[in-house]
Amino acid sequence: MVKTPDELALMRGSGRLLAQVFEMLDRVALEGMSTLAVNDLVERFITQDLAARPASKGQYGFAYVLNSSINQVVCHGVPSAEDVIRDGDIVNLDITLEKNGFIADSSKTYMVGTVSPGARRLVRVAQEAMWRGIRQVRPGARLGDVGAAIEKHAKASGYSVVRDYCGHGIGREMHEAPDVLHFGRPGTGDVLREGMTFTIEPMINQGTRKCSTADDGWTVVTDDGKLSAQFEHTVAVTRTGVEVLTLRAGETF
Repeated sequence: MVKTPDELALMRGSGRLLAQVFEMLDRVALEGMSTLAVNDLVERFITQDLAARPASKGQYGFAYVLNSSINQVVCHGVPSAEDVIRDGDIVNLDITLEKNGFIADSSKTYMVGTVSPGARRLVRVAQEAMWRGIRQVRPGARLGDVGAAIEKHAKASGYSVVRDYCGHGIGREMHEAPDVLHFGRPGTGDVLREGMTFTIEPMINQGTRKCSTADDGWTVVTDDGKLSAQFEHTVAVTRTGVEVLTLRAGETF
């Protein structure tokens, strides 16, 4: 859905607040914390420090403010007091925030303590793949251009792209049209127009792209038990290109 300038201004405000959440987490020593403790920390920061609403809580019956996906967990990891973040882990924290009626969505994979070279490379490539996709965004481009750029970079690095989950339009609702696939062919898919807002959030696996949902009905894991990493930003199509609404301090593209 195309947003008006006033709506984009509100989305920009939500994005700036969500960026502050990740900047806060960047200063936190995650090693030894349970994922539930991280969830509670983020909830307090969003509600008390930012006077905003954690948009994920209650969405589709989900009881938490973030997804915490460790190592072989692809996405939708459920915070738990039993899941302790340990030295050498990679953990994706996926967080949404609503302010003044508009939602922003972003995630980052954190490397905790001494991470293996293989895991470090996967995380780097996943982040690069997201930026490759974001750089394709401009009026007149197509969603296939975004997906193709992501998939090309991941495959050239020896990794696979998860196809079961995708990015999405976003605004007053967390999930709006269109679906944003992280694979595809250039010159195909929806044409991008100024004012469109959506997420780009590739999940990159060390091994097979195939994944399965655990018995809890939420947690998605790689079928082969190998690592997965993800990065996500909410973007807007501008007159001349793209604006990253959830851009964090120190990030450039």
